[in-house]
Amino acid sequence: VQLQASGGGLVQPGGSLRLSCVASGLTFYDGIGWFRQPPGKEREGVSCISVREGITYYRDSVKDRFTISRDNAKNTVYLQMNSLKPEDTAVYYCATELLCRKRIMGVMTDTKWGQGTQVTVSS
Repeated sequence: VQLQASGGGLVQPGGSLRLSCVASGLTFYDGIGWFRQPPGKEREGVSCISVREGITYYRDSVKDRFTISRDNAKNTVYLQMNSLKPEDTAVYYCATELLCRKRIMGVMTDTKWGQGTQVTVSS
């Protein structure tokens, strides 16, 4: 199982980035999404998508700015991040086999992680 994340970088406040995560080695997976770890802080769930549950989840601070989507044919999940703020600065990690519900997302015993990609929002 391999999750390959990309798309991070340096962007000015108000700018946009699109993160991508390609999943390989999985015959089926349902919940997939993104966590982030800001400097000096704990990891937090950002957004996830569950086909089985038919839902997407966003943490409150990114609602209406971030959009998660999934291309099953390419085994890829995207996180479109618009109107970026300095507080969005973090290492972003994609993960699958996670808890993904309408009001919560979290880590499970079998959660699988990709490598992080740095997102820096600064002028």
